[in-house]
Amino acid sequence: MSVGLEEMHDNRPGLPLQASAEERARALYQVLKDKGVAADGFVEGWQKVFEEDFSPRRGAELVARAWTDPDFRDLLLSDGTAAVGQYGYLGPQGEYIVALEDSASVKHVVTCTLCSCTAWPILGLPPTWYKSFEYRARICREPRKVLAEMGTDIPAEVAIKVYDTTAETRYMVLPVRPEGTGGWSAEQLAQIVTKDCLIGVALPKAG
Repeated sequence: MSVGLEEMHDNRPGLPLQASAEERARALYQVLKDKGVAADGFVEGWQKVFEEDFSPRRGAELVARAWTDPDFRDLLLSDGTAAVGQYGYLGPQGEYIVALEDSASVKHVVTCTLCSCTAWPILGLPPTWYKSFEYRARICREPRKVLAEMGTDIPAEVAIKVYDTTAETRYMVLPVRPEGTGGWSAEQLAQIVTKDCLIGVALPKAG
């Protein structure tokens, strides 16, 4: 995996040693607070949103509903933003949701070749590997090999389509409901849908 930006800044030879990104951010926040620009609790409020509200549990809930409610599945595929809006899961980084439905012949995978865009409110923050140069480059060139390295073997007869998510179109994957889940409740189904499943690099498993 690639070296993190913060690490590069701190350790590049020939450059003065810098404070860490976290230390610099805290210093900037203190300056903004001292000047009355940032209100008390502003950062803490966003931290709560990132840690508790932006979560793949929401995406899993949507998938489970789509697996059990044909009308909702149709809406999710035709107008993802409207479907997600029914739950109130839109907001920052949650605009223009497009759901990509896997099938027996097609597997979808999401990346962001420019940076690290995902649909935060329903997928959560992007994993470290998702932001790496290595993933972003290789998933476009050799998706089957990358998925295999991540533990997801896709049969040769199944096509893999890689979608480049952006600030204007935020993708989520609607995976195939696994065999052996007949009669499961929506709550049970949601338990087997992970963030990696929603990005498309993993498959939900019944057990």
